[in-house]
Amino acid sequence: MEDAAARFFERLDRLRGEPLLRKVRGTVRIDVRQGPSTEHWMVRFDRGDVTVSRDDGPADSVVTTDPELFEQIVGGEENGIAAMLRGAMQVAGDLRLVLTLERLFPGPPDSRGRGRGPCGRGAVTEGAGPR
Repeated sequence: MEDAAARFFERLDRLRGEPLLRKVRGTVRIDVRQGPSTEHWMVRFDRGDVTVSRDDGPADSVVTTDPELFEQIVGGEENGIAAMLRGAMQVAGDLRLVLTLERLFPGPPDSRGRGRGPCGRGAVTEGAGPR
């Protein structure tokens, strides 16, 4: 799981001047819980720029999930919003920021063309940037 998440967040951390995010400011913390331990990813949106850290501080939105589901989301096998709606993933805080983050996850592996956002298949994953 760590490798898939790390690769996704490395790509996300390189986004600068992304037009889809030019009006977005705020933070989303993703808490991946397995038993007594929790991994944290902090995503900061600042008008087109994105930074990612392993910070576990306060955030505008907090997403809590388990490692298996999170791996499926970062791998494009699962839709984060669908997981949230069925109660498999918990969200607290500003839902607008969570919806923005969800747009950046890759689309399904068998989809053609670009994924759902700049970190979808065929975009940042290949270094081409938004089309």
